[in-house]
This record gives sequence, structure tokens and C-alpha cells, in this order.
Amino acid sequence: MEQRDAVVAVLLRGERLLAIRRGPGVARPGYWQPLSGKVEPGETQEQAVVREVREEVGLTVVPEARVWESETDDHRFRLHWWTARADSGEVVPDPDEVAEARWVTPEEFLALDPVFAGDREFFERILPGL
Repeated sequence: MEQRDAVVAVLLRGERLLAIRRGPGVARPGYWQPLSGKVEPGETQEQAVVREVREEVGLTVVPEARVWESETDDHRFRLHWWTARADSGEVVPDPDEVAEARWVTPEEFLALDPVFAGDREFFERILPGL
């Protein structure tokens, strides 16, 4: 199977970031993670970050920088990790995709359960150096 590109949006507001719990309409519901989604054909990664955040939680964001790459544990997706700013606006989750959303510190994210191993690696190893 061909690996697809996806983006992960590390959405920052002050010292906190947005964590979502995956909703009932997506694979592996119940996991906590940053926002993420597939890059559609003809779309740039930056456009995918903006679209996915708007679709999943209703916020308008400004992508800042691609900061890391990884792949999903099933190797189906190559993940392009982006920081993005969401300085204003109310989080309005899409109930199919997002069961819950919280602004958390990196330490609070690491205390959430369950989280994907790749997300844990980002928060432990990559984020502190940004």
C-alpha cells in the first residue's frame, strides 16, 4: 500500500496547545492527539493544516513552520508536523471527528491516556527544543 501524506497541527495559544480526543467517526476513537488529517491531492501542507483545523474545531489558524516528520504506527501515513497559531476564536468541535478538546500544557498532554507513541515522542523529544 502506498504511504499517504498527512499533517499534524500543533496548535499553540500562549503556553498551551490544543489536544483533541478522537471522535466516534474516525479510526481509533478515544485517543488524545494534536489535530491531524490527510493532505488532499493538489493541496499544500500549509493549506491542509488550515483546512483540517477549520473542519475539526472551527478555528482559523496561521501555519508557522514544519518542525518534524514521522509516520503512523501502521505505516499508512507520513506525518508532517506543523506549528500553527490560533490566537483567538472559540473551539467548536465536529462531533464525528472530535469527542473532546482541551487547551493543555505539554506536561498535561503527556498525562493524557491513551496517546499514540509517535505523539508522545514529539512531546518528549521534539517540542522542548522548539
